[in-house]
Amino acid sequence: MKKYIIIVLISVFVVSCKSKAVAVQNTNTAEVVTKKDNKAIEKHYENKLDFSTLYIKASAKYVDEKQSQNVTAEIRIEKDKQILISVRFLGITMAKALITPSAVSYYEKINSTYYEGDFSSLSKWLGTELDYTKVQNLLIGEAFDDLREGKYTQTIVENLFRLEDQKDENIKKAFYLDPEKYLVQKEEISQPSENRKLEINYSDIKIYNQGTIPTAIAINAVQPKGTTNINLNYNNISFNEELSFPYSVPSGYKKVLIK
Repeated sequence: MKKYIIIVLISVFVVSCKSKAVAVQNTNTAEVVTKKDNKAIEKHYENKLDFSTLYIKASAKYVDEKQSQNVTAEIRIEKDKQILISVRFLGITMAKALITPSAVSYYEKINSTYYEGDFSSLSKWLGTELDYTKVQNLLIGEAFDDLREGKYTQTIVENLFRLEDQKDENIKKAFYLDPEKYLVQKEEISQPSENRKLEINYSDIKIYNQGTIPTAIAINAVQPKGTTNINLNYNNISFNEELSFPYSVPSGYKKVLIK
């Protein structure tokens, strides 16, 4: 059951991130930067997608140490308002989630269960902090956190701008931006004391009138209980269509509590 919910919430595709060659020399010199004096952060937000709705058809693959599963995913986004994700196997809906800024609802078919609640208990269950904006940003290739609100140590690593967050000693975060378009290429979030690490990679950038979006996204989640990879490839993308967001829990499903 859990694998379908993770696919619903964190859909990704494992592909190496590559950007065009740009003359940026690696350096170990670090400087503390904020939004006010950081060109990379400013340029990153100049590339924000401008859309009202977004429709995505995708193929997804879930892999952990015990199993591998290929599914398809349909993602509907009304910007900053709601996200509806459906996961199907052989044309059958196996899980569906409706995500809003204040609530998360989902159901899954295998065990006929559903959940209704907020992000706090769900984040604890999944082992990583989530909210609506983080899920939306992950799906459209924007920085997981709002870089304009943080304070970072900036270095150049493998021809990428590396911004390391300095706010929390217990949670380490690093964001890698390419030096040409300042798009996110990789994100790393770790809790060393808990032996947890989340790595997200973006590639296969496509350019539309509404902006740029990665069509291949990769996530690798490492926790004490094992490693999980979820791979997602965007096969079809359309913007600003009139979308419906149908969601209802089938009758007879049992509500689950996440602790």
